[in-house]
Amino acid sequence: MNNATTAPIKVGVFLGGSSREREISFASGRTVYDHLDRKLFEPVPIFVDSLRNFILLNWQYLYQGTIREFYPSVSTFPSVFGIPLYIESLHDGDAQHTEKFIETIGKKIEASDFHKHFDIAFLCLNGPYGEDGTIQGLLEWYEIPYSGAGILPSALGINKVFQKKLLKDAGILTPSSMILFQKEWLSVTNKKDLLDHIITTVGLPFVVKSSIQGSSIGVSMVKNQCMDELTTAVNRGFFMEKIDFHTWNRYTLEDKKVWLNKLTDVREGIGFPVCIKEQVFYTPSALLAYMEHHFAIEKTNILLISTEAEEEIVIEAFINGREFSCIVLEEKKGNIIALPPTEIQKGEIPFDYRAKYLPGIVRKQTPMCLPADMLHTIRKNAVSLFTLLNCTVYARIDGFITDNEDIFLNDPNTTVGMNPSSFFFHQAAEIGLNPTQLLTFIIKRSLEARKEAYKGYLTVSALLERLLKMLS
Repeated sequence: MNNATTAPIKVGVFLGGSSREREISFASGRTVYDHLDRKLFEPVPIFVDSLRNFILLNWQYLYQGTIREFYPSVSTFPSVFGIPLYIESLHDGDAQHTEKFIETIGKKIEASDFHKHFDIAFLCLNGPYGEDGTIQGLLEWYEIPYSGAGILPSALGINKVFQKKLLKDAGILTPSSMILFQKEWLSVTNKKDLLDHIITTVGLPFVVKSSIQGSSIGVSMVKNQCMDELTTAVNRGFFMEKIDFHTWNRYTLEDKKVWLNKLTDVREGIGFPVCIKEQVFYTPSALLAYMEHHFAIEKTNILLISTEAEEEIVIEAFINGREFSCIVLEEKKGNIIALPPTEIQKGEIPFDYRAKYLPGIVRKQTPMCLPADMLHTIRKNAVSLFTLLNCTVYARIDGFITDNEDIFLNDPNTTVGMNPSSFFFHQAAEIGLNPTQLLTFIIKRSLEARKEAYKGYLTVSALLERLLKMLS
């Protein structure tokens, strides 16, 4: 038998990325790398940094806790208070300088050379530039098959503003909502009138969320008719922060260190670079120096705005119900199944980034405890939304069920977190699939989906046939 047809298929595991969800992506990629069936696949870690360089990563760096622990190295890129930074804080624009950092962890590769390194891309990239159709389009340009949904469902799945219209037109229950633009927020003179308008439109309490972020990043709940609550939530959603003289003056040196550390974390803070008026600050040290000087000579507020700030946010009604998440798999074209949904039992804790991804903060019940007919209805509705968005291979559909048995759906995800405790593996286990079997299914079905959609992919048919032979 020809060795070329029996050699493991090379799977480029794309992890990291430039979005605020890069750490989730990095952890997911590590899980995929560890659980791929080595008899069938050879995993090739492709780290995408926050400048969107593609790096053939030396495998040992997969087991660092976070990206900032190894790239860029703290020893070669020091910062004030020892706060680790992301590579975008290296702002000199010198590509050779950046490549020196890249060489410490692997080798930079170009998209045009992907075919030299792997046969199929397994996408673990979350958020903008990962699950919005951009990387999918790049891979299609170079005729590289990839996992998961195609360009259109990816673009639809990330845009919460467009989703709202689409779901409403399709008759799918979704929370009432309104859109707030950044320019509108910064120019509004009477925020009390705005708060009154929001409450009239969506009620109280309400949820504020960024329009294209996932993983509950930038999400807040406003419980009271309170201007401070509104301001904090909206600024968080846009990724901006206001600091006043009295707050800064009360901060000890340790307080400033804690504040800068949180600001730098793209999951919980607004991240660097940040703008103050027209000036851009790339590092905590530069920002600290500016703020110390500013508040030494004047008492006016400082508004920090991320260079990756949102242009619009979604404000929607809070749904008082039981929260669930449902994985949907496309077994084959036209045969779509929803897995038993998981209930997120969080009590009074907000289901933010920490609650979603750190173990032990919330309880996950799979399947959720409901009568069989209600579980069936949730799964049926999840399949309907999957079909509406023209999804392929897999997706995650989130929602709520109220005491009146109304089912609200929102935030479909075409790329899902794949850490060991994720919904993905919880629900697959309910139908007898372990992580390795599930990943094999995704790769097989993704090859089929690419073949069905793009007849011009000359390599996909051969690759699929090769996998089927090995499976048999």
